[in-house]
Amino acid sequence: MLFQIKLSRWLYIILSVISLCLAIAIAPVKASLQVSTTSTFNAPLFISQSFSQPTHWLEQGRKLYRLGRFAEAVTAWETAAQQYNIQGDRLNVALSLSYLSLAQQELNQWEAARLSMEQSLKLLQTATPPADAILWAQALNTQANLQLHSGKAEIALESWQQAQKFYEQAGDTMGSLGSQINQAQALQSLGFYRRSKQQLEAIAQKLKAMPNSEIKVSGLRSLGLTLQTIGDGKTQEFLEESLAIARKIEAKPHLSSILLSLGKNAVELQNPSAALNYFEQAEQVATNSGDRLQANLARFKLFLNHDKPELATPLAPQLLQQLKTLPTSHTSLYAAINFVAILNGSENNSQILPSKDRAQLMAATVQSARQIQDARAEAYALYQWGQVYRRTQQWLEAKQLAQQSLNIARQLQAEDIIAQSAWQVGQLHKQQGEISQAISAYTEAVKALKALRGDLVAVNPDVQFSFRQSVEPVYRELVGLLLDGQPSQAALVQARELIESLQIAELDNYLREACLDKTQQIDQVDPTATVIYPIILPDRLALILSHVKQPLRYYVTHKSQVEIEQTLDNLLIAFNPVSDSKERDRLSQQVYDWLIRPMEVDGVLQDTKTLVFVLDGKLRNIPIAALYDGKQYLIEKYAVALSPGLQLMAARSLQHDNIKALVGGISQSRTGFSALPAVEVEVKHISKTVTSSTLLNQEFTSQALAARMKSSSADVVHLATHAKFSSRLENTFLVTWDGQVNIKDLSEILKNRGSNSSNTIELLVLSACDTAAGDDRAVLGIAGLAVKSGARSTIATLWSVKDKAAAMLMTRFYNRLKQPGITKAEALRQAQIDLIHQTDFYDPFFWSAFVLVGNWS
Repeated sequence: MLFQIKLSRWLYIILSVISLCLAIAIAPVKASLQVSTTSTFNAPLFISQSFSQPTHWLEQGRKLYRLGRFAEAVTAWETAAQQYNIQGDRLNVALSLSYLSLAQQELNQWEAARLSMEQSLKLLQTATPPADAILWAQALNTQANLQLHSGKAEIALESWQQAQKFYEQAGDTMGSLGSQINQAQALQSLGFYRRSKQQLEAIAQKLKAMPNSEIKVSGLRSLGLTLQTIGDGKTQEFLEESLAIARKIEAKPHLSSILLSLGKNAVELQNPSAALNYFEQAEQVATNSGDRLQANLARFKLFLNHDKPELATPLAPQLLQQLKTLPTSHTSLYAAINFVAILNGSENNSQILPSKDRAQLMAATVQSARQIQDARAEAYALYQWGQVYRRTQQWLEAKQLAQQSLNIARQLQAEDIIAQSAWQVGQLHKQQGEISQAISAYTEAVKALKALRGDLVAVNPDVQFSFRQSVEPVYRELVGLLLDGQPSQAALVQARELIESLQIAELDNYLREACLDKTQQIDQVDPTATVIYPIILPDRLALILSHVKQPLRYYVTHKSQVEIEQTLDNLLIAFNPVSDSKERDRLSQQVYDWLIRPMEVDGVLQDTKTLVFVLDGKLRNIPIAALYDGKQYLIEKYAVALSPGLQLMAARSLQHDNIKALVGGISQSRTGFSALPAVEVEVKHISKTVTSSTLLNQEFTSQALAARMKSSSADVVHLATHAKFSSRLENTFLVTWDGQVNIKDLSEILKNRGSNSSNTIELLVLSACDTAAGDDRAVLGIAGLAVKSGARSTIATLWSVKDKAAAMLMTRFYNRLKQPGITKAEALRQAQIDLIHQTDFYDPFFWSAFVLVGNWS
């Protein structure tokens, strides 16, 4: 997805609409007028005198809102508020203003939405007689969303807690559950992952205890979708239960949307055959044209993403016809945009649907968006229309449309659209050789992407794009532009900052939230360290070298990305001890020549003791310490550390004669993981070397670890147990005696020091972890844990190492660490050199997997 957002606002709106409907039914309105449910509201509303009652406008606004016609809903609810005000009905004025704020939020009119809510709450506070509970609940629910959008997660949490109480007073079960789900997401945004998980588990128990009903069906689906946004593996379970109940009670209108959610979850789980089955079922059981269209769009996207154009082609004209016949609404506009976006991302799009048809559809979408005053949809449609012309090399038209999209996005301050459109403008300038204009546009796109890190406004799920397709390339293409030819110092400084920002963006994407901000410039930490920033570009491997108080240096190797990545893949395979050692040395020397040799030839590493690498892409999989110059390994010349860029905590020097450690581990086989018998030796030796508190085997539970962390003043935490790092956040965990702790829960445990909250972990060691082979996103898990736990330094392994070798290396590491004046990186270096020269574990497979991430001093 394009941007991982802490609160899924579209899910919030689903819940709000349900509560909105209930509020309409319960609110103390003066009359009840029926509005035809078959009206499509395709034209501006002309209401006769007989429909001038404020109750009509209130209900009309609700219907328009549910149809996605937000601008018209605003007009209806403004009219309702005015007419109720004339009648002196303060409570219904408050209700109308609360609904008005919801529609204004959808239109990105945040200041207007804030003012509407402010007026609504003032009226409720002064109402005589006092306002009903449902009115307060609805208002607080809407207010909380505004607060979260403003970055006030703690206040939003309190508002949702109050809303929950009012919903319960009103007997509104769905509203109460919706508020609790929103509370869980607010807790996530505050970093309280375990509390959030407990909240969601409590909601699940409440739902399971409820009798089967449509409310239960909606609640389970909403819970499943919430879990999906935060990367919890139980999504499937709750969606399946929702489906089973919907079938049992014959809640047919719900079936298609649940099946569609299950299909999208199967796509996330990389199970295309299951996804297709769900999407086909969703289409078959759909009770309206909108659900049928969404199911067909999902199938269409699945076919193209899995290179099955022959299956997608027959669907294209059907989808086009469906889109043309749908009444104009927010939903139909985004469906059309999504359809063209899918096609624009396909290599064979002209064969599937001619560019003329795509351009005409986007032109019509732009006009429809203007008709219902949906400026965001207009900007998105202009962007995709421009993409059509870009693919057909109609450069002038493409640039004009992209610029129009960008202008609207700037007016809306819609950073997500600015990022896309400015990138497109930059690409078109670059194509026409207008480099300075291209750099300016790319820079605007990057600025927008950075602004989105902490943004809580969800991008419409129908127009979300992948990180790999729409975020990462913006950074890489701009770096490529800056480093063309002989880059200036200013260009090198900007390129280095971009490489660091890309590292942060990748961690954000992996963790599904914004990480820490800049704390200390890494090349200012140690005057004896040199920082190396390699970045793999399509036509070269670029290196920026940074040393304190010296100009940046630039080196380049002109090799294709394909050749570079193939070499790195082959080298990773060659580190297996059963591989040919001569081939490993040859490949290792090749990478050494790319990364290190040019600097040594220039003599710029003469005074360097530590090399710090901010690694990119597949380079993350490689144990840099084991690069070979033909005579020595790199670790025999320099200490080596890795950094996730600017995310570096300033280190306090360890008191080498008074190191305090919390040491935990499991030596026995557990939950499908093999025994690690040498862990007992490892724990015993560490305990003898430094002052330690230990948790071994049965004692090493998640609860015990959390309790010990709260009460301990340890500055070193050493965990000798299986840990798995995967490209999927939900599959990244640490094994405890009582199960598995995911990376977010573990981070929270490690950060929660109780009364010792200022006592940050100086060093976190994971001596038995494993990463998915060859997956550079899996290696992000190590950096992610390092950043999220607040540990200033982290030592982990790139692959599972023989436990006896790990115990031997760790014992030597702690012996060295006790020596005065030694850095963590140097202590690890000497321990690795000991294994090379003094033990049977001299092969790089056994010692090079240990990497130091973070502050090396």
